Amino acid sequence: MREYQSGSADAAGNATFGPGLVFEGKLSFQGQVRFDGTFTGEITTDDLLIIGETAKVSADITCGSVVINGEVNGKIKARDSVELKGHARVKADIVTPSLVMDKGVVFDGYCNMMDKRDVVSLPTCDERRKSWQSGGRGNKHQDRRQNREVIETQPADLSAQ
Repeated sequence: MREYQSGSADAAGNATFGPGLVFEGKLSFQGQVRFDGTFTGEITTDDLLIIGETAKVSADITCGSVVINGEVNGKIKARDSVELKGHARVKADIVTPSLVMDKGVVFDGYCNMMDKRDVVSLPTCDERRKSWQSGGRGNKHQDRRQNREVIETQPADLSAQ
């Protein structure tokens, strides 16, 4: 799990969005960010995202790590870890290799924990921009769907056990 530092901003890319901030859209950043306001949309980072106690977030989150103390609804995909702390209220599907949940947290959702080697690396800002400019998803997503259909249509033979 990553350690996070307090403070409003510094050269390492740390920033804090206060409780009065209301934001809707797509947020992409580098460095550690703490969010205490209201957010609706999509958040993408390779780094640490901290959702503060007063935050209300409805978003699809793709990140390196996330620490949640407030309210989150949506989907969370974290390459390193997800920490649900204090009185966090999370209604989300989570994919991460490491999940930490404090006593008192409210969690409603699905959690898929996999080995770090199985988690697909997150695209860089430049890769996301190129994908967006070229019209979205490439053929690799289509190939995954075709593979899933093949797997789902093959019945399992349990008689050999």
